[in-house]
Amino acid sequence: MSSVLTVANLLTVLRLILIPVFVTALYYQRFTWALAVFFAAAVTDGLDGLAARSFNQKTQLGAILDPMADKLLLVTAFVILSMPRFTLTDPIPFWLTAVTISRDVIIVLAAAVINMTTGFSRFRPSIPGKLNTFVQIVTIVFFLAANAFDLLKEYLPVVYYTTLAIAVFSGLHYIVHINRLMSED
Repeated sequence: MSSVLTVANLLTVLRLILIPVFVTALYYQRFTWALAVFFAAAVTDGLDGLAARSFNQKTQLGAILDPMADKLLLVTAFVILSMPRFTLTDPIPFWLTAVTISRDVIIVLAAAVINMTTGFSRFRPSIPGKLNTFVQIVTIVFFLAANAFDLLKEYLPVVYYTTLAIAVFSGLHYIVHINRLMSED
């Protein structure tokens, strides 16, 4: 097997392939299917990292492709589910979508500027950053379940504000985290 064609990378590519399937299910308001596809994509996120570590298949491609696939899946989900046409419940509030996307854009831009000006490139995910991704996945799963099964809709505002709090906290933590890593160099 080539160093690019690994189990981990194939799982990441599968996650990318599932994004248009997920959007199609939402377009036709097949929320049970959308939930199943999103859940499968989320599971591949955990499995690709596990496969990379277990089979010693860490690759440069995987290091770039995995976080891109995560963000593309989540950004797509937040954007589509913020549109009333694609939901049975009230859509995900736009302010939450704006915050979740802005946090990631700010982090990526800051990393690019830091890399270009200082050469620093040891950007690693932090535990709060991983928690943020997990909470965003749970938020989408919860929202899709509310639409698919008409359950727990009254708890959606709590989910939204929890997601907001974790996004803000993890964004601020990342600033401190990168500053500490740069000081160590």
